[in-house]
Amino acid sequence: MKHRRMILLLLTLAMVLTAQSASAVDDGTNSVYTYNFDYWGELMESPDAYRVEEVVTSASLGLDVPMNFPQSLYARGNSLYVVDRGNNRILELERLDGQMHLKRIIDHIQGAEIDTFKNPNDVSVDEAGNLYVADTGNNRIVMMDRELNLIREYVKPTDSTFDQNADFQPNKLVVDSAGRVFALAINVNKGLVKYEADGTFTGFIGANKVTYNLWDYIWKSFFSTKEQRAQQVAFVPTEYKNIYMDEEGFIYATNVNFSEYDLLSDSAKPIRRLNSLGDDILIKNDRYPPIGDLYWEEGLTANDYHGPSKFYDITVLDHDIYVALDRMRGRIFGYDPQGIMLWAFGTRGNVEGAFNGAVSIEHMGTDLIVLDELAGTITVFAVTQYGQLIYDASEKYLKGDYDGSADTWREVMKLNANYNLAFIGIGRSQMRQDNYVEAMENFKAAHNRINYSKAYRYYREQWMEDNIWWVVIILLVLVVFLVGRGFYRKAKWEVNEHDRSHILKQS
Repeated sequence: MKHRRMILLLLTLAMVLTAQSASAVDDGTNSVYTYNFDYWGELMESPDAYRVEEVVTSASLGLDVPMNFPQSLYARGNSLYVVDRGNNRILELERLDGQMHLKRIIDHIQGAEIDTFKNPNDVSVDEAGNLYVADTGNNRIVMMDRELNLIREYVKPTDSTFDQNADFQPNKLVVDSAGRVFALAINVNKGLVKYEADGTFTGFIGANKVTYNLWDYIWKSFFSTKEQRAQQVAFVPTEYKNIYMDEEGFIYATNVNFSEYDLLSDSAKPIRRLNSLGDDILIKNDRYPPIGDLYWEEGLTANDYHGPSKFYDITVLDHDIYVALDRMRGRIFGYDPQGIMLWAFGTRGNVEGAFNGAVSIEHMGTDLIVLDELAGTITVFAVTQYGQLIYDASEKYLKGDYDGSADTWREVMKLNANYNLAFIGIGRSQMRQDNYVEAMENFKAAHNRINYSKAYRYYREQWMEDNIWWVVIILLVLVVFLVGRGFYRKAKWEVNEHDRSHILKQS
């Protein structure tokens, strides 16, 4: 009896401690860690797509000088480059056996007149191993080889299209396979500054469209005086926040300067995919555009923050799956090539997997890596079985394995029966295999009108092709019947007229 009471007491104590621990974790955070939205925009909890694998700190890297406001991540192969802005250096890390290790500290340039960095903000590495650093404080982009020897400096363009009274302050950059450099510069709102591989400035691409309030426009245009107009802010395009180049050479750009009322109508376009002409070609085939959280006044809040998601960075995985980082609530949003949300997770806070100053996101394979500038930490998220099934289903579909894709989506549904994308994925596979009736059923279950209409149109065309001879025969029979009936009625009428005439003559 005494042992039984002791066991009961221990179990009760364990439950109390567990509840206290859970409430401590939930304090200031959202209780839903991974979620999605249904057709009606309601939040739907889901299995975790990712889990924390490692949290990298200055101490775990063995740094004598801790990271100070790190700003950006860039991954190539198993190397991860971290822009440690506050310390004017680049950290090159190497991932071995699932752990990050410090490989070297890059804080100087061989052969440069100014051989140190000043407030660097971004880094990129090409296939040859050459490094490109947005050396913001020194008003340049530096290109170095593997041994850190200076190759080239990209400086302020002397072209008349660039404001010669403004400093050149490159903030973010990407480099394509041909060596062309595209940079975001502070206070430059004409789009991305473009340099050829030889360093020649060739103009701007992808300027953000002008955004303004209609009432402000009317007031400024018709009611304000000349002096008032001179003091008012001009209606100019806004700057992008960050950029990322995918394997096909398309640039994904994020924008955080917009009116929240323009989000659901897709006028804000917080994520864009720019082609070589600077046109936005991002596909959006979902009911809601890729804007992050759908509601921001209540419900989905963290640490009393109110307002829409603000994507400070973006990365693109294989098969055009892109992942955006919301700094405001420390959340990560994944989207498929059609703009359909795959999952969302994360929050603000001091617990593992939460952030206070999420500023940059990268990926290695399907693993995601997030940099927190305030905490000075790098969090590595490994994909779960659930998340991997989603990626596998998408990959099989793109490779033409439609049966395999549908089967994998069914495995996803075993883990999450309310996952709309699984219905859509199965429907897509069935549609590619000409199983239009089954596809329509799945699209209907997902309330996916666009694909339902496509499947119905194909089904109608297929039905016509399969039954064309029956349709022709029926039409011919109908024509013969109608013609025959016409002849019959005419002949009958003529006979009746003849008989009537004959009767009249006899009378």
